[in-house]
Amino acid sequence: MEFIADLHLHSKYSRAVSQQMVLPEMAKWGAKKGINLLTTGDWTHPLWLRSIKGELEEAGEGVYKLKSQISNLKSQISNDVRFILTTEIASVYKQGEKLRRIHNLVFAPNLETAEKINKALIGRGCNLGSDGRPIIGLSSKNLLELLLNIDKKIILIPCHAWTPHFGIYGSASGFDSIKESFEDLSNYIYGIETGISSDPWMNWQIPELNNRAILSFSDAHSLPKMGRELTVFEIEKSLDTLTYTDIGKAIVSQMKMENRKWKIENGARIAYTIEFYPEEGKYHYTGHRNCKVIKSPQQIKESGDVCPVCSRRLTEGVMYRVQQLAKKGSDFKPYDSHTDSKGVLWIDDPRKIHPAFVKLVPLNEIIAESIGSPVGSEKVKIKFDEMCLEFQSELNILLKTPSSDIVSKFGEKIAEGVAKVRKGDIIIEPGYDGEYGKVKIWNEKLTAEALSIAQETQLGIKF
Repeated sequence: MEFIADLHLHSKYSRAVSQQMVLPEMAKWGAKKGINLLTTGDWTHPLWLRSIKGELEEAGEGVYKLKSQISNLKSQISNDVRFILTTEIASVYKQGEKLRRIHNLVFAPNLETAEKINKALIGRGCNLGSDGRPIIGLSSKNLLELLLNIDKKIILIPCHAWTPHFGIYGSASGFDSIKESFEDLSNYIYGIETGISSDPWMNWQIPELNNRAILSFSDAHSLPKMGRELTVFEIEKSLDTLTYTDIGKAIVSQMKMENRKWKIENGARIAYTIEFYPEEGKYHYTGHRNCKVIKSPQQIKESGDVCPVCSRRLTEGVMYRVQQLAKKGSDFKPYDSHTDSKGVLWIDDPRKIHPAFVKLVPLNEIIAESIGSPVGSEKVKIKFDEMCLEFQSELNILLKTPSSDIVSKFGEKIAEGVAKVRKGDIIIEPGYDGEYGKVKIWNEKLTAEALSIAQETQLGIKF
């Protein structure tokens, strides 16, 4: 069975997060989007942990579901959504004469272990009640050491690995390798999270990731942002028999691919990931938002990384940072691709090391552009709900629903938008220095300069 998973979310107890990020609403939106495995997130926060314990019950070893009395209260809530326990922890510390600010995603095998972790962090002076994503003074290595001493089933994954200020590979406070950060414990790092400014193809360029899982989750702070990135696990279990250990096996297992079909090791594997277009991420290109300066990797190579407006160093983008850490003296490796029967373009690793992935634009963005209304407008919200109700879920619409069915129910324009997204026939003005990129499915409104910049970001560019 496929388990479509978003395992990096935040609750209402994290800073800058919607107050609607509560467990029943997360479950409802998970079903609407076609996600059947979510994280609770934020279980280090004492008030949120109380909500988790009060509203969830164990459905399988380390896997939880809403208590029936809660789901019955709200008829819209599907009880076919499961939760596991992951949380983001921010480590701020000095190493190698440099301030490090690294965020890591911690997987706990059950509530008892989560409580042991919280107790250990409090014992080291951590204030867990200040934020759902706590800031601690432990290094990433020391945090991992503490976790492994509590339970060897705990998994730590560096999250949004390329973010300049908070990723393990980040240009501002990160490292050049997993080994540099975790030293003798680096073999316990089984994967990384791509973050929305990079995709698996970019991560395939890094040699130390060849034998590690490349995971994608949304890091959502609001309900509509859930599922913008997902990892799909294929596990020889049903929803009712799924366990935390199954997810752990899928992340940890070494995988091989033959004729685009991954073998399942120990009954579990990562089947594929669903990606946000990395150009749409906030840090894809290098630049200064306030100075309105944006540079591609090629432009940095030609004219340097100093801002021509303020003469300070530009905020380094993820694309350029990946180039720095890729294997020296080689261009980015090409990729294979194939198009399925629904017109969806899949990106394949020609070396057959990693699973395939697909890049999508969220349905509400497609609707907004097709009807000429802001993405947060009531018109878009109503149309989104109508489409998800008609075709089961957002993911079903984006990946599986025949275009003819979309035309018959919602018109040619929206159907054309979905079809263009499936085959990658879109243009994006890249994001930079905290500014999200801008997607154009129909590019008539793009200036010649914006079109030139956007076209330079296409996969396959050589540096």
